[in-house]
Amino acid sequence: MPKINASTVAEHRAQQREALIEAAIDILVNEGAAAVTPAAVGARAGLARSSVYQYFDSSAALLATITEEAFRRSNEAIARAMATANSPMERIEAFFRESLRLGAEGAHRPAIALMSAGLPPACQERLMELHAEHVEPFRTAVRQLGTPEPMLTADLIAGMLHMALAALERGAPLDTVTERTLALVRRCLAPTTGR
Repeated sequence: MPKINASTVAEHRAQQREALIEAAIDILVNEGAAAVTPAAVGARAGLARSSVYQYFDSSAALLATITEEAFRRSNEAIARAMATANSPMERIEAFFRESLRLGAEGAHRPAIALMSAGLPPACQERLMELHAEHVEPFRTAVRQLGTPEPMLTADLIAGMLHMALAALERGAPLDTVTERTLALVRRCLAPTTGR
């Protein structure tokens, strides 16, 4: 009987599954999607390959879980950050602040690795669906501002977020990137009446 390192079997299984997901994410980000195999993930997590199959029946199942988990975690963090905002502009700022904080922690790396992994069309489609769900609170706030052409405006401003995330990847300080990005976002979304 394998040793259980939790107070219940259910907790033990949840811990093992989480360890496998973390190992799979690490492999994906550092070695690419092709390297995410049950054997490699098990080895990274310190579990036998046969144990991995109790949770994930294939490399595809591992990649699908990574995809869903990465977005779920980010979406929950962003929802918490936006929950206390009182206006559309405050929600937009909260979205940017939290997205950049998550980016500084590397939370976006699994999605980026998956998008460039040459996945089958159905997987690519799911990634795009998850991304659309991820940015919808931001898009909604831009619409609520009454900005002209709100969807185009949201897409253009989201481009600033992508560039800010790239700056963080290159080592720029989080505080500097966040404050500069928010200053630009405020200027772009300032009311144009009376100009």
